[in-house]
Amino acid sequence: YLNRLDKIIMTENLPPGLEYLAEIDRVLLQRETSICICKGCEWNNSYVLQNYMEEEFMRAVEKTNYCTRQLICGMRNFEMSLLDNQGQEVMHISRPLKCQFCLCTGSCLQSLEVCCPPGTPIGSIHQEWSICTPFAGRLVIQNPSGDAVLKIQGPKFPWLCGEDAVFQIFTVEDGVQTGTIKRQWDGCCDTFLAEIDHFSVNFPITMDIKTKALLIGAMFLI
Repeated sequence: YLNRLDKIIMTENLPPGLEYLAEIDRVLLQRETSICICKGCEWNNSYVLQNYMEEEFMRAVEKTNYCTRQLICGMRNFEMSLLDNQGQEVMHISRPLKCQFCLCTGSCLQSLEVCCPPGTPIGSIHQEWSICTPFAGRLVIQNPSGDAVLKIQGPKFPWLCGEDAVFQIFTVEDGVQTGTIKRQWDGCCDTFLAEIDHFSVNFPITMDIKTKALLIGAMFLI
């Protein structure tokens, strides 16, 4: 097992700061609550990324302006820095502004680009329109050349009360399920009043490191 990990780290051209992803097969994502809680007022979000033992290894900090947050809310464009435990930015996520009312056209579907190191794109995540689940149902993950490498299929009703929302991850080449992204149901109070989010992504430990980073980006887009 350790020899396999050493081989992965030595043979892959790993982006700096992502070496730790070679050792894990699950990432937990938790949105932190603001000290100043005002329902209906949007604040810059911050998140903690943890391993399966709930040990923090990375932190994500959103950067938007006040007017954008209040006027566009959850559909807003943003820049997000992912920092390691030393406070160094190891990943950068960019979400462009797209219209949220005409989902039947490709130009209005949501997307997100992941860079690692910052300034070097490693891929992107794109929403695919679906008549059953136009807001969260289907996503495609692309490499820097624009080739699809993974597809994500969500539930028909992703935000049902009392249930976890599970998004299945499939390979494009042969359609084999290779992981899941889950949004945990935390109860009515935490979900709707405190707006606390708990996500997790599971993938094979031998998966390409950049692909793991893209799946982390997919959690933010979802």
